[in-house]
Amino acid sequence: MLEYIGIGAGLAFAAAVQPGPLQAYFFSQVAAIGWRRTLPAAFAPVVTDGPIALLTLVVLGQLTVVMQSALRVAGGVLLLSLAWRSLRQWRRNEIGAPKKAEKVPQTLLEAAVVNVLNPNPYLGWALVLGPVVVAAWREQPSSAVAVVAAFYTVMIATSAALIVAFSSARLFGPKLQRALLLASALILAGLGVYQLVIGLLIVTGP
Repeated sequence: MLEYIGIGAGLAFAAAVQPGPLQAYFFSQVAAIGWRRTLPAAFAPVVTDGPIALLTLVVLGQLTVVMQSALRVAGGVLLLSLAWRSLRQWRRNEIGAPKKAEKVPQTLLEAAVVNVLNPNPYLGWALVLGPVVVAAWREQPSSAVAVVAAFYTVMIATSAALIVAFSSARLFGPKLQRALLLASALILAGLGVYQLVIGLLIVTGP
């Protein structure tokens, strides 16, 4: 079970610190209304991911083990590509505050809409988290629950920390941003290799 908890936590941290629409939303909200009123938006992924996760798991549950493992291979490739992109950003020192959105959402519901329109949750559940949860469920249902719980606990905690950090330019300076980007790249690379190896072993196995 600890293996799955580590996977869920690692994926969540890497996803939370990656620049994207939700992070840009956090920044714009903090600038507009302050970090305290923005803090509830950290729960947006929990609100939006339910239907995505349910649909993905139902579809994945109908696939053979080999097909699920093939998706894990694809997920491993996706994670490695994201790791490479993050590493290139880190090496080029392409660091900066997320761009403000043209319209600042005012509610958690609108924040959830931002996340629904973000392709990352769909790709994450279809190619990475979904296959892991299905594999964990087949071994032991509690392990599948642990993956999901670890993922969203770390996702919410990291998002909340970012929201607070966005309120202070000193706290969220270039050095910290670069360190988080490097950590994200290393975690993504490690998880990508893991997914790739496990998927290939099953696909090419007897």
